[in-house]
This record gives sequence, C-alpha cells and structure tokens, in this order.
Amino acid sequence: MIRIAPVGRALAVVAATSLALTACGGGGGDTATQTSPSSAAPASSAPAAKGDGTLTLGTLLPQTGSLAFLGPPEFAGVDLALKEINEAGGVLGKPVAKFDTDSGDTTTNIASQSVDKLLAQKADAIIGAASSSVSLSVIDKITGAGVVHFSPANTSDELTTVADKNLFFRTSPPDKLQGRVLGDLIVADGNDTVGIMAMQDSYGTGLADQVQKTVTDGGAEVVERVDYDPKAADFSADVAKLKAKNPKGIVLIGFEETAKVVQELVKQGLPADKHKWYMVDGNTSNTNYLKMPKGTLEGVKGTIPGAAAPEDFQTKLREVNPKLEDFSYAPESYDAANLIALAAEAAKSDAGVDIAAKLAEVSKGGDKCKSFKECVDLLKAGKDFDYDGVSGPVEFNDAGDPAVATIGIYQYGADNKYATKALEYRTGNIAG
Repeated sequence: MIRIAPVGRALAVVAATSLALTACGGGGGDTATQTSPSSAAPASSAPAAKGDGTLTLGTLLPQTGSLAFLGPPEFAGVDLALKEINEAGGVLGKPVAKFDTDSGDTTTNIASQSVDKLLAQKADAIIGAASSSVSLSVIDKITGAGVVHFSPANTSDELTTVADKNLFFRTSPPDKLQGRVLGDLIVADGNDTVGIMAMQDSYGTGLADQVQKTVTDGGAEVVERVDYDPKAADFSADVAKLKAKNPKGIVLIGFEETAKVVQELVKQGLPADKHKWYMVDGNTSNTNYLKMPKGTLEGVKGTIPGAAAPEDFQTKLREVNPKLEDFSYAPESYDAANLIALAAEAAKSDAGVDIAAKLAEVSKGGDKCKSFKECVDLLKAGKDFDYDGVSGPVEFNDAGDPAVATIGIYQYGADNKYATKALEYRTGNIAG
C-alpha cells in the first residue's frame, strides 16, 4: 500500500513540491525486475575491463515532434555531464564517445531508425526517449541487444513492469506520483468539479486515470473526461463536452497540441481567469504558448517531475547551449549520463549488462558525492559511494525507478512562461 501525507491547504500556496518515497519491491506481475548488489565492492576486487574498453553513449532525444521543446535541455544535460566526465579523465581511462539521434514521436518511425543507427555504432547505453510511448516502441530492440535503456523523462507507469531484461532505468518518477500530487493540488485549490482532457496514449490515459482517482478520493467530482486523438486537426467538439459541464477546474494532459486546446478553451468561453487550468510535464512549456495574447496562461499551474534546475546548474547548461530557454529534464539527463559512467567504472566494463548490474549500487549507500570526479575518486580509493544528483538523491528501486522523487509545481505569469516560487511543501514517506 502507498501512503502520502495529506497536503491540505499547504499545496494551495506553493509552487514546488518535493515528494520523498520509499519503494518496496518491484513492479510485480510476470515481467522482469531490476536487482542490485547490497553494497559496492572495493576497486581492488573489481573484474578486469570488459567490453571494447570505450564507453559509448547514444542519445535518443526529441529534435522533432510533439516533445521537441524538451530536446535542447536534455541534450544540454548529457553534454554537460560528458564534458565534466572527460575533463576528469573519462571512463576506464578513455574519453566517453557519444552519438546523438532524434527520437521524433509516435507519428513517425524515426525512433526505430535512430536506435538501429546507435546499435550499429556500438552504443553501450542509450539515453532517451522523452516520450514514454516512444520508449515502449523501441525498448525491446534496445534491451534485446544487451544495451542499457535509460530515460531521463519517461513517466508512464507501464514502464515499471515492462519486460526489460533488467536494462531499463529512469531518473524521473512514475506518473502515479505526479498524478497524486496534481490531484491533491486540484482539490486543495477548492475545485469540487473537475474536467479532464487527456491525449489518448499510455502516458495521457495513465496519468489521467491517477488524477481522476486522486481527485475523486479527495471528495471532488470529475464531471467530464475526454480522451482525445492528439493528431486531430480540431478540438472544438472535445472542448464543447467540457463546456457543457462547466467544471471549476480543467486538467490538460498532452504535448504540443495543447496549444490548440488552449485556443479552443478561450474561444468557447472557458479561459484561465474564469476556470482553474492545470497542466503536466508534457505540456508545461516556456516556448509553446509565447505567441498567444499576454495573460492567456496567467495563474495556470503545472507539474513537472524532478527538481528545478539550480541557478548555478543553469549557468553551466547555458555554457553548453547559450540558447536554452527551458530546463525541464536537464537535471535528469545530466544524472543519467553520470550514473551510467559511474556504473561502468564500478563494473570496470563498458558492456551494457555490466553497467546495468551496477546502476542501483552506485545510486545508494556509502559516502555521498555529487559529481563524477568526486564519486570516482572515492571508488578508486576503494570506498563505497552514493551519487546524489542534481535531480535528487536518485536511489533506484528493484524496478529501475527512482525510489526518491521530487514533483515540482509551477505557475504561469502574464508572459505565458512558468516559474517556481521559493516555498516548498514536503509530503510524508510513501511505502508500498
């Protein structure tokens, strides 16, 4: 059973929520789950180097498609990590090699083609995709090749129990957590009637299910739910269903097509200054709504799994990409690259299966360290270490999910961009 501390009125006044949890066991069912050693072995007892001796990373991140706005911060996070790793001497005594590819979205076959290229380039680990549905479409191909599949942004609950040969990991928490925080926020904001518009895929419907359950459990009523085709040219009929029920709160779960939904909401008389709108990580963007009239999104709240990027980290990211305007999932991408590199060092191998066997180990227990160099120095000194990342403590459970998670709550200003406020509300421990 999972237990979350009541949020009460606190959520109504904050813009950042940290959610700490302690997971018990894996995803269940008859699918494979991750396992990990109980403690790190001293460097002297590690096996001789295996693989080809060069750690090769592939990125499968959105350059095109409905989540393209997430690509720049994710690429920047990986690039910053590799810059620091290689400046510290690389992995297994050699610079880390990297190949970038486009994940596209589920309307194309780009991701499958990109994975073929990365496997041909002998990638030991692939970081991506941003979309859970895209990852689900290629996970068999990646893990079937013995390669680590590591997403910095996948949140679908389905990935907790997918058959992954113990090779899938992620630094973002499952949607059951985001859905609970968002649902509690909606109720705490005084919405006793709620409408939900969710894109129809594993991400959208799964997250909508959890939000609906949490809202209902909290005493509010979901008066209308519309699961829509994100490729539809027009959303007028979908929005009309919400208008007929006139909910106080409106939840929008989608990707870039949310801009069209927003325009239709305004057109049909359901603007954000009369109804409380809520978004999620797939559509909480600082670029998607800039062409809209000022104030269109003012007051709208959105949830994004993961910690907000600290100012000093943002400065380092801008040195990698001066054009960055959004930092979503940059911390998770940075941590993914560091964890893979540290696991390879701990295993003295760049082979995917060896890296996977050490990922949980390097994420918990031992002396705390916050950079590749700091951690690898502890390893070379024969000490057990625990990498704590920019995105949080990043302790993997048996399913390869983060056992400690942060859910950020953000609010839009008159410029149609979102920002975090200084206050935080911390929930209680979760056990399950």
